Amino acid sequence: MGAIHEIWEQYRDRVGFLVVYIREAHPEDGWVVTPNRTEDIRIIDPKNDEERHEAASQCALHTQIRIPVVVDPVEDKIASAYGALPTRLYLVARGGRVSYQAERGPFGLKPPEWQEAIETELKRIG
Repeated sequence: MGAIHEIWEQYRDRVGFLVVYIREAHPEDGWVVTPNRTEDIRIIDPKNDEERHEAASQCALHTQIRIPVVVDPVEDKIASAYGALPTRLYLVARGGRVSYQAERGPFGLKPPEWQEAIETELKRIG
């Protein structure tokens, strides 16, 4: 989150930022990855919105997210609409136009490209 937080700090007075917590990519009862074990992350795949909100809270605290967090309902409407699983960076312009969509994360997340898209959009709207 380091580079993402830096970009948020730089532009948050001119751009609205949200982290959308979607379906857990590596739940305890699914595809468990070694880094989760190393960091003692053990989240059971949420079965309802309340459980998903709790998982999002745990994630936000663990990763020290400073950007506002919203939660995709368990029906996965946001993740499905945006193809966001497991992780993506987006820039949604006024009117709902997606002006930037990163490749799938974590390897496709390129904060400098996202920042460049933010700069371009800010210049476009004046």
